[in-house]
Amino acid sequence: MERLKRHTKKYSFRQPDLKELRNLTSYVLDPLGFKARYVKLLPLLTTQVDEGLMGTLVQFYDPLYHCFTFPDFQLLPTLEEYAHLMGIPILDQVSFSGLESIPTSREIADLLHMDESLVKAHMTTKGGIQGVPYDFLIAQATVYGKAMSEDAFEAIFVLLIYGLALFPNIDKFVDVNAIRIFSALNPVPTLLGDTYFSLHLRNAKGGGAIVCCLPLLYKWFISHLPQTVAFKENKGCLRWSTRLMSLTNDDISWYDRVYETEGKDPQGLKARMVRAWRKIHKKGRSELGPKNCIALEPYTTWVRKKASEYLMPYDYPRPTPLVVAGPSTLPNQGVEELRDEDLSCAWIREREELLQQLKEKDTLIEFLEHQVIDDPNDAWTSLLPQSSKFWKRRYDRLAKERADMEAAYEREVKRLRAAYLPASRASRDP
Repeated sequence: MERLKRHTKKYSFRQPDLKELRNLTSYVLDPLGFKARYVKLLPLLTTQVDEGLMGTLVQFYDPLYHCFTFPDFQLLPTLEEYAHLMGIPILDQVSFSGLESIPTSREIADLLHMDESLVKAHMTTKGGIQGVPYDFLIAQATVYGKAMSEDAFEAIFVLLIYGLALFPNIDKFVDVNAIRIFSALNPVPTLLGDTYFSLHLRNAKGGGAIVCCLPLLYKWFISHLPQTVAFKENKGCLRWSTRLMSLTNDDISWYDRVYETEGKDPQGLKARMVRAWRKIHKKGRSELGPKNCIALEPYTTWVRKKASEYLMPYDYPRPTPLVVAGPSTLPNQGVEELRDEDLSCAWIREREELLQQLKEKDTLIEFLEHQVIDDPNDAWTSLLPQSSKFWKRRYDRLAKERADMEAAYEREVKRLRAAYLPASRASRDP
């Protein structure tokens, strides 16, 4: 029987012209210092967004649960992920509410290292909101850039990124909201809020222009897709709808270990210091227990039921997935009989652990390739206490270990299949 489908909606995306902003990067006098202060702002200016992919993604937005619901899994951007992609921490303060006082010409001038009279002369109102014209700020950034006035140039340049790339509102206009968020230096909660607000608003209206930091949403979604779907050549010339509907929860990258680089906190200070809002405290491993990114069968069953009720916007290009099962007992578990779904979870868990070990090796190898082998004179490398020969030997050893682990992973998958699948099938045969 043919599956019922939900009607797709027509969305467009506002992508401001950032060419002049990219040209201003030539005036950055200290790229390493700028990177240290504003880690991942510049890459947002050059991110090439695939509108076909994004137009397909938003068809899966679920207004009831405020997330993207696929046939058997759900995805949603989080504060933690946005903070990582931006390279900007979430400060221990109340996020932007829109009720803050409008900054005066004097306050804006101090923020941008400019003369107050110059700012006052160019403050204007557009679309019912105060702000500063884009052309004026571009001209001032160019003047200060040519004069090598680093503080003034950098302040204006970053404000332009906030006003045009992070919080696009009115074309060629940096409004006071962008200025207020820039002065607070805590943009992540507002960026996430803008994403959800625009998606929810346009969904309720049946389509329309989505206005948010599209490169950030794009980078978030790509980070969860398998490489073969996101970046490899599409030899079959498949539509994005077909490529996304073919994914299962096993294909998704659920969690990145880079989120765990903050270090140990034996006194529990992190839970008290890092708060998104006054009465909401960030919980850590000690409160919530170890992280587990495996989607268990009860959740998957619930999502499939939800997706069936909500209807998918496209046809399923894949058959019903085979349920992975196993023998009636597993070693060292002391359990006489396990359900098929329990064995499936055990297999998935073992496979995930092997894959995670490979990813951790890849991360260290990538670091060594960039810092020592690709660019041995890089400024960061000079901070390393050992010689580059030491790191080269360590890189070679890790590369060999990774190759051995990859071969071992393939052997282990074959072993698990042989151990689990035949026994389960045999138990069902008459």
